[in-house]
Amino acid sequence: MLMHMLSSRRRHCTSEWVIFEHEGVFIHPSSEEDGLEPDLLVSGTLRIVDKDGEITVEYRPLEDAVDPSNMLCAGKDSSSVMEWNQCSGARSQQLLEAQQSYETEWDMVNTVSFKKRPCSNTEVSVNHSHERSRSTLTFAVSELRSVTVKEEGWTFIVFRLKESSASLPALHFHQGGSQEFLDCLRRFALLCESADDESCLLVSSPNKALSQSFENLLDDNSFGLVHKFKKDPYVTTLGGFSKVTNYIYDAFRGTEEQHQRPPEEVADLLGEVIPVLDINQQEEPGFEVITRIDLGTRPQVARSSPVSADDWSKHLDPEGRMTDVPRLKQAIFKGGLSHAVRKEAWKFLLGYFPWDSTLEGRKVLHRAKTDEYFRMKLQWKSVSEEQERRNSRLRDYRSLIEKDVNRTDRTNRFYEGMDNPGLVLLHDILMTYCMYDFDLGYVQGMSDLLSPILFVMENEVDAFWCFVSFMDQMHQNFEEQMQGMKTQLIQLSTLLRLLDLAFWNYLESQDSGYLYFCFRWLLIRFKRELSFMDVLRLWEVMWTDLPCQNFHLLVCCAILDSEKQKIMEENYGFNEILKHINELSMKLDVEEILQKAEGICLQIKSCKDLPRSIGVILGLDADARGPATADREGSAPPHRAPQRPDACSNGLLRESSSQQSCNVAFIS
Repeated sequence: MLMHMLSSRRRHCTSEWVIFEHEGVFIHPSSEEDGLEPDLLVSGTLRIVDKDGEITVEYRPLEDAVDPSNMLCAGKDSSSVMEWNQCSGARSQQLLEAQQSYETEWDMVNTVSFKKRPCSNTEVSVNHSHERSRSTLTFAVSELRSVTVKEEGWTFIVFRLKESSASLPALHFHQGGSQEFLDCLRRFALLCESADDESCLLVSSPNKALSQSFENLLDDNSFGLVHKFKKDPYVTTLGGFSKVTNYIYDAFRGTEEQHQRPPEEVADLLGEVIPVLDINQQEEPGFEVITRIDLGTRPQVARSSPVSADDWSKHLDPEGRMTDVPRLKQAIFKGGLSHAVRKEAWKFLLGYFPWDSTLEGRKVLHRAKTDEYFRMKLQWKSVSEEQERRNSRLRDYRSLIEKDVNRTDRTNRFYEGMDNPGLVLLHDILMTYCMYDFDLGYVQGMSDLLSPILFVMENEVDAFWCFVSFMDQMHQNFEEQMQGMKTQLIQLSTLLRLLDLAFWNYLESQDSGYLYFCFRWLLIRFKRELSFMDVLRLWEVMWTDLPCQNFHLLVCCAILDSEKQKIMEENYGFNEILKHINELSMKLDVEEILQKAEGICLQIKSCKDLPRSIGVILGLDADARGPATADREGSAPPHRAPQRPDACSNGLLRESSSQQSCNVAFIS
């Protein structure tokens, strides 16, 4: 049995991604209809494929691999009657040949649309040929009317298309995989239980882009926040999830049922769906009105070339200590690292190796860390099945990890294919981290943070300890109270108000002032927004802690600054803003973003009358930074964002010096 969950392989002859693939799916031919011997089974592969933005379901019997000319697909004639047509052999041969290459980037958003298949005019009956190799089926998800799921010792699924009264042949999952298939299908279609038949799921194809924008907040296929909250007996705010889910269902049905809730209600529901991100907007005392701040002209900055192996070696003294570290960090910030240097440099940037350590000292540290790692690994490796049955938390952690490992960066050659050693290491490191920090354990999304580190380190022990250091920075993003996420969203909103009050006012008028649409950016540090190699560049630049604290927030501001004109000129509402921001995935230029973010930082630094709250956020006001705020982002104490006054003169409200809060309010 072979299964690829969300493997997103791309066939280079056609613009296609294999999103889901599962072998060992059977058709039971009817001996009366097909003239075959009783009990004969047709075994094949079931796939969900993205073909130029159209999501299709394909079933191909094993024999089809050697006889590609028998590809059958659903076509639509001028009278909208669904027929089964035989595609050209050339087209099928292209599909077969294209399986030899793989795409190495993740495409997060693809609009679902219906397109005719390039089929010939040769019509064949919906009944299968006596040759089992002609049992191949293909149809667009947008043409799917219902999915019936039944059990008879195993699960079998029956599809019914919108333009056909007949059902397609039942697909039998003798070797499992039906639930994984349905989970993947739910990414592209809403499956709602029929009121008349609980085994029948009615299909509604949503606006894919809008669906994806909510996926990371609601779908435990994404980051597992919903799963974590449902499992945690101490969390009592689950009502918000069902409300938001109902809203999304209603919104997706919009054109069919003309039923959609107003954006202001959605904003309230988003506050509920992310527990404790319900931001208190009551204004704190101690603010004073000052004149609007003039930030001046934003300076132009240039990027440099990456730090090479020769550049790196020049900073090593005879005993292996790093010298002139500030200059080295500046060079990394301005240009990043060449890939040959990353394996060594990331250990320093992440704090695994001290900058002042000698080569011999690092060897001793590595031996000690290796022993410590394998002691922790042995703890979960030695847990018996009997013990695990009595440890629900460990069992849940393992289940989530195994599920996530099978779909993390599977388009990257380091993780592609089944029985990949990279996947084994990914799994083992995440399980060992559960032993290292059992209170946090594993939350979906953490695999996204580990994957690039393991890719660079190519070593289990080094990757683990670098991941530990990274999680020390990101820990609060994944905690039950998600204090890191709340703090960052408030800080980002504060920065945007300083940089572009008009744009922030527009977002506020669309119930988007607290920038919930940046949730995914902050949660996993742009991991799903950039190509894999661009993520490496962005992370190593941010790990230098230059040119200020919380530089990643200025990266967010830089992206929003580039998109504000389109958002405002097109008069985007709440849903359109979510959709637009989500569609930026894989379309961003990391060097351009870094240039603009650095320019914004220099612009803020040059301001003579900078609000103290901004200095606290960016670490520019040393006197204002207490022990909690002096650390990296996510460790700042919670703050309440003030409510914008209804009437006041043009200017901004800045807290008086007696106040310790980092709040600042801008008014138009």
